[in-house]
Amino acid sequence: MQSKTDIVSQPLSIGPVRARNRVFLAPLSGISDLPFRQLAWRYGAGLVVTEMVASRELVTERRESRVRLRGDGIDPHVVQLAGREADWMAEAARIAEAEGAAMIDINMGCPAKKVTGGYSGSALMRDPDHALGLIEATVKAVSVPVTLKMRLGWDDDNLNAPDIAARAEAAGIQMITIHGRTRMQFYEGEADWFAIARVRDAVKVPLIANGDIHSTSDIALCLERSGADAVMVGRASQGQPWICGQLAGSPATPAPGRERNAVALEHYRMMIDHYGEDVGVRHARKHIGWYLETLAPDTVPALKTAMMASRDPLEVAGLFSDALQGATNGSGKPGLEAAA
Repeated sequence: MQSKTDIVSQPLSIGPVRARNRVFLAPLSGISDLPFRQLAWRYGAGLVVTEMVASRELVTERRESRVRLRGDGIDPHVVQLAGREADWMAEAARIAEAEGAAMIDINMGCPAKKVTGGYSGSALMRDPDHALGLIEATVKAVSVPVTLKMRLGWDDDNLNAPDIAARAEAAGIQMITIHGRTRMQFYEGEADWFAIARVRDAVKVPLIANGDIHSTSDIALCLERSGADAVMVGRASQGQPWICGQLAGSPATPAPGRERNAVALEHYRMMIDHYGEDVGVRHARKHIGWYLETLAPDTVPALKTAMMASRDPLEVAGLFSDALQGATNGSGKPGLEAAA
């Protein structure tokens, strides 16, 4: 009999779409952009999902939404859409499908105030009838599978994920991801994997558990408690885009040390190429910070400050390389000299 951790290396079918293993990268707004997803895919993630694409902005051809839609080199390409109006969601889904999306994911889980304030994301869980109208319109608009990501509910008094999931499955949703927290928890406390099991009891489509997945032991316990078919990794991927593949046992996982340092530096270059120098340097700062925490935690504060303050992409690249090299060599001296 296979153990829970053995199972995650096996493929999973979502309608006609095949995930190569069962450790997926979560859609992370402002993080899982194209360069990040390309690296996660290269190093073995079972599926990767775009950061949230606003449906209305995509239909009205906002440049940022078009950039978020791209999936170069990723197959299957999964696009997450967010919105409040069924017509906008349906048309955005058609655009995404025409641009190569193999699967459309509906965002009903984002807890951010700027999203829920517009009655999108997890705010839709407060109005299940409206949410189902949106789901039905999206499913009818495309021929590719439509999936759903949501939370346990809006708050502890409204844990309605099982009911919404059952209705969504009846409407044609082909996979459901549950983050084991309510919207009002945001990311506080521990994810409740037992509560996800109530959704498992309500649906037969593939169920994905999300929240607090950092290790293979987390995966085993999460799958046991939730009854889910796969897991989705979110914040644990920050500073280590290879983690999904690593947890799934992918042989593509880069080795600790120089190989992972090379990934970090390549990621920085990819962001500069993707966004251009000015925007790329700004967007890269948070990723550099996470890489330093993961790969070079003893980097001296002066060097960190210099990296975060510089607007020169070549200078940042040199300082970043020095910090990583210093950590690999077991000495912070290169970083100290570079920051002087």
